[in-house]
Amino acid sequence: MKPQSDILRLAPFQAVIFDMDGTLLDTESVFKTIVYEVCTDLGFEMTDAVHSAMVGSSHERTNQLLVEAYGVAFPYTQFDERCRIMMRSRSHDVPVKRGAFEFLETLRDRNIPMAVATSSRQPHAHTHLGAAGLLDMFETIVTRDDVINPKPHPEPYLTAAKRLGMNPLQCLALEDSHAGVRAAHAAGMQTVMVPDLVHPSDEIRALGIAVMESLDHVRLAAFPKL
Repeated sequence: MKPQSDILRLAPFQAVIFDMDGTLLDTESVFKTIVYEVCTDLGFEMTDAVHSAMVGSSHERTNQLLVEAYGVAFPYTQFDERCRIMMRSRSHDVPVKRGAFEFLETLRDRNIPMAVATSSRQPHAHTHLGAAGLLDMFETIVTRDDVINPKPHPEPYLTAAKRLGMNPLQCLALEDSHAGVRAAHAAGMQTVMVPDLVHPSDEIRALGIAVMESLDHVRLAAFPKL
């Protein structure tokens, strides 16, 4: 889908809810390297198709995907533990996505409340947002530990809106994954996909989601007079 930042102007919104991995932080590319390394160490061959399906998925869905791909003998607990250890060790090397600081500062200057809705668990989310210097920018951070149903269910986004005291229809949601787009769209939010490692499929296009190449483009679409 061709990015629409040149022509699109966003509808008014009262709050912004961000995905974290791949949207605010460049964790997905770091995690991709780790996933390939860990799978090789465990005697399995990771593929781009399997990895792409994992992007934006919850802990439970990732487990399911890997068992489907490699069989019930796949040591998911060991895989997950090794990935977490390696990701923690590299938390200070994770870049912030292009335009993130500028967009967050623009929203803060306009007193527009912000939240994070992520499929990551609380320790991962707080560690990486803290290392990036973004943790204090958000009124609330909804993680996998805060909901019963992870993305693509709308619960993470609905929970974030509720904590902000906002109607979901008043919220702008920013996502990089298919699961996240489905979740935000199902929550009724104005949803923009900012692709990272995964690009929109025909299904995502059919949802009528706007696609922009960076958070810089989202900021200009939201505030064209900047």
